Amino acid sequence: MKAIVHQKYGSPDVLELRETEKPEVAGNQVLIRIFAASVNPFDWHFIRGEPLPLRIVGGLMRPKRKIPGVDLAGRVDAIGADVTRFQPGDEVFGSSPHSGAFAEYVCVPEDAVVPKPANLSHAEAAAVPVAALTALQGLRDHGKIQQGHKVLINGAAGGVGTYAVQIAKSYGAEVTGVCSSRNLELVRSIGADPVIDYNVQDFTQSGKSYDLLFDLVGNHSQATYRRALATDGIYVAAAGSSMLSMLWLAIAGGKNMVSMLTKSTPEDLGILSELLESKKLISVIDRRYSLDEVPEAIRYSELGHAQGKIVITL
Repeated sequence: MKAIVHQKYGSPDVLELRETEKPEVAGNQVLIRIFAASVNPFDWHFIRGEPLPLRIVGGLMRPKRKIPGVDLAGRVDAIGADVTRFQPGDEVFGSSPHSGAFAEYVCVPEDAVVPKPANLSHAEAAAVPVAALTALQGLRDHGKIQQGHKVLINGAAGGVGTYAVQIAKSYGAEVTGVCSSRNLELVRSIGADPVIDYNVQDFTQSGKSYDLLFDLVGNHSQATYRRALATDGIYVAAAGSSMLSMLWLAIAGGKNMVSMLTKSTPEDLGILSELLESKKLISVIDRRYSLDEVPEAIRYSELGHAQGKIVITL
């Protein structure tokens, strides 16, 4: 099979398109023929091996995970002897817990994927898992979102942000999106009202307060963020925020200033699937690349300017 491989840490230049062995399915695994994958900051952090603590998981001197990529959508090609939820031919989407999605095939545990809604293309489904799970868990589990809450999404035009705006709206929250001037119309179109152009206005200086501040950027100090919180408001730092800031919050943040890590579960993927099927949630796709263009896709992701998600189609 064809796959994107890296034998050492570095820039996207270390990525190569190679012929590799097709994985063999076993136990509770399903072998998936991948039709689309998507890019997350997670991917290029592990490609570069930065920040250095990531190498404790990914390999100290060289990457353990030779094929990057986490998010995927495709068709079940074969199943292990212990699989009970799927049959060959089923269309699915989800995340590979050990990377490997930038390839024609990948083996994953059966609970890493769920059925793909029929009304979604593979590209739209592949865009969902990590970003939308981060949005759902950040708002629901860490932010304790409730109907009527005033919620601010800092970084509303990115991969996580576009899902967060829509998920917050599905809870009946009043959603304010913060983004650059070129993204104002996009963020309005997915439900944010009002939308703040950070080039024109600093939301921490506006005098307004929020029940939940979901931060995907990390461009203010914690003391400054506190000024924008209501008395019982909660600040949640997620993907895209400063790694140092997230570490500090994990150690000393307190109950109303928290950081988060995303966990893929079939239950939460199922919730997202229902939102997608009912069209309460859509995937915003900025650019699509072919498998051999993954290095270009990673370079674009590293710029941090994508509107929604970057998708790889096979």
